[in-house]
Amino acid sequence: MSQNPKNPFTWVEIYVEDMSRAQKFYESVLNIQLTPMETPGDFGDLEMLCFPWAEGELNISGALCKTSDFKPGTGGTLVYFASKDCTTELARVEAAGGKVIQEKFSISEHGFVALAMDTEGNTIGFHSNQ
Repeated sequence: MSQNPKNPFTWVEIYVEDMSRAQKFYESVLNIQLTPMETPGDFGDLEMLCFPWAEGELNISGALCKTSDFKPGTGGTLVYFASKDCTTELARVEAAGGKVIQEKFSISEHGFVALAMDTEGNTIGFHSNQ
């Protein structure tokens, strides 16, 4: 084990088919504002909307990404969003056009999680300690 343990995650990309629909979903469920991000370099038809980022803080960020190179769907990477109580975000899912897959459940001493499907067919999770 490393002498200086460090969170290795730095960036997450959630692929979408319909950017405006996905933006509305994530902004509604997470109660945040996504911001347009300039595509670095020549990445063809890539569009990106960035999740909030706290400059200089210990955090990771990511973006909704629309491109013909990658498609959304279930069965791939599962992203969990931090929450004070994951029932809060889960309660907003269906009104935002998504689907609740699994209500909040205990993961023993690690807290609680809940699962949903976004408007693009991606499975996402919410994690909380209460």
